[in-house]
Amino acid sequence: MINFRYHVVSLTAVFLALAIGLVVGTAALNGPFEDSLKNSVNSLSKQTQTYRDRITQLETEAGRQEQFATQAAPLMLAGKLTGRHVVVVSLAQAGTSVGKVVDMLKYAGAQVTGQVEIEDKLVDPNNKANLLDVATRAAQQPGITGIPMNSNGVETSAYLLAAMLLTHNPPLSADVVKTVLTAYKESNFIVPTGDLSTPADAVVLVAGEPYTDTGGENKNINLGTIIEGFTTAAPTVVAATGAGGAGNVISTVRGDPKLSKVAATVDNASTPDGQVAVPLALAELLTTHKPGHYGVAGGATSMLPKIQP
Repeated sequence: MINFRYHVVSLTAVFLALAIGLVVGTAALNGPFEDSLKNSVNSLSKQTQTYRDRITQLETEAGRQEQFATQAAPLMLAGKLTGRHVVVVSLAQAGTSVGKVVDMLKYAGAQVTGQVEIEDKLVDPNNKANLLDVATRAAQQPGITGIPMNSNGVETSAYLLAAMLLTHNPPLSADVVKTVLTAYKESNFIVPTGDLSTPADAVVLVAGEPYTDTGGENKNINLGTIIEGFTTAAPTVVAATGAGGAGNVISTVRGDPKLSKVAATVDNASTPDGQVAVPLALAELLTTHKPGHYGVAGGATSMLPKIQP
């Protein structure tokens, strides 16, 4: 009969054999496996360094591109907008590109009458009652005419702000302009910068990425309404720092049979190339009365307008 000692000896022999097998197997495979692992690590390290070098190269090229644009801009833009008064309207998400666009307009000889940042609150449908109330009261100032008075506070505000910032017939007093802009400022719908008492004869509107949050679709629609309001008052260039994504302002303008024929567009205003294109597009629009569409996104005809002597 097989006793307990036999089972113990048998199991001990099995485990000993397994242990010996593991030791022998590890010893046999350790060298090739270790070498393979070392080779993989070295390969990944080299690949990572290649990516780092490429990133550094791209950053250097971007810096040089910006430096070139800054140095070349005065030569390319000189005199293109001399004697023109331009107001810059922007969306909060346009970021630092706004200041660079302003610099390019000044290189072209434009007198920038001021800047107005439109806050997200103005295009947010949740604030339509408050916005309509402000617009209705502001539109009652003396001398203001031709403003659509309906239930769409965004449309009324767009026409009203355009009337305050751009040449208006009959002219509006400085007090009326100040009163209206102050009403919107105190309600946190806009952030005006500069004197803004001199009416502009053209507008550059700088936007960012499309809204993608809750209610984003309606916000993008409202931004299109604002653009339409400004185009009815003066030549308009719409510049965007991001032309991708559904609802982006560039595709809105370029895809609209009416807006695309009155507003020029630049879809890469976050880059030096696009920033240079903005004053050139405005100069072309003011000269030919035909809007061009420039940049790298769909619907662009070229990177830059033809530079006229």
